[in-house]
Amino acid sequence: MTIPVLTFFNNKGGVGKTSLVYHLAWILSQTGHRVLTCDLDPQANLSAAFLDEEQLETLWKGENGDKGETIFKCVKPLSEVGDLLPPALQEITPALNLVPGDLALSGFEDELSAEWPKALDSGNLHRPFRILTSFWTVMQKGAEEMGATVILADVGPNLGAINRSALIATDCVIVPLGVDLFSLQGLRNLGPTLKRWRTDWTKRRENWPSPAFPLPEGKMEPLGYIVQQYGVRLSRPVKAYDKWVNRMPEEYAKKLETGGRSPFPASPQEDENCLATVKHYRSLIPMGQESRKPIFDLTAADGAIGSHAAATQEARQDFQALAKLITDRAGLISTLPETPAPLSS
Repeated sequence: MTIPVLTFFNNKGGVGKTSLVYHLAWILSQTGHRVLTCDLDPQANLSAAFLDEEQLETLWKGENGDKGETIFKCVKPLSEVGDLLPPALQEITPALNLVPGDLALSGFEDELSAEWPKALDSGNLHRPFRILTSFWTVMQKGAEEMGATVILADVGPNLGAINRSALIATDCVIVPLGVDLFSLQGLRNLGPTLKRWRTDWTKRRENWPSPAFPLPEGKMEPLGYIVQQYGVRLSRPVKAYDKWVNRMPEEYAKKLETGGRSPFPASPQEDENCLATVKHYRSLIPMGQESRKPIFDLTAADGAIGSHAAATQEARQDFQALAKLITDRAGLISTLPETPAPLSS
């Protein structure tokens, strides 16, 4: 049995995607799931959220002959004459592990690009498919090792070969959005790209009807979108953003759903595809980064006093509710509260 992979993806950067993956990984691991996170972004921002610089330097410089200390070191032998290395998981907690990222991963892009057309050849298909499915294989091996119930993957904001292979490995796609023109345009680019990748991967799978090893299905099922990092005044979005945020339901339905329906919801709050509108929690983010904790675990010793203490509890309620909705839609067994507090809006 394979473990479901949830990938958080938008080709527009700066929408809080990595922070979202980080906090959802923590809340899921605290509420009954065993979570493997995988950093497939060559910028390795998710790894930097979990690990300090000394730990990262050791991983990037170190050599482990039996296991790959980063995602790049796991796949690197494929660029030479070897095979995949199993990942050396970083245990954040017993229920939360990480396959660290690596800035060197960007060098694997050319290898992935070169093998994509070869997967449609009539010759030996072992090498093309081994390379194209390498991320999925590494994640599944890591999930098996730690007994994970779900895999969360963080990817960079682009439509290149690395992300294509990451999406091949994906069961469900969650789209984080900022409230601006650039996120709207990113949504317009993302939908057609996912459909093309899904179709192209199906053709390649059909071209190797008796594979020598398991292959991912490449479902890439859109699970919904999350509106993040909006400004708030009196618990309502700043009015200037309304013209962008209220266009998200139509664009999402048209670009990511099969046959977008009409009439479209007037706002994300009325849209079933909108998983949540999540506050920025601006003052808590630096505290969390300094303490290397999720914002809902901050204590008075970390500086979370007064209104900050109240905000940490609000953040926990928001992320619990979001995690519950995601696990329900993805069909994952969840032990989250049956009636979580409502999301902030």
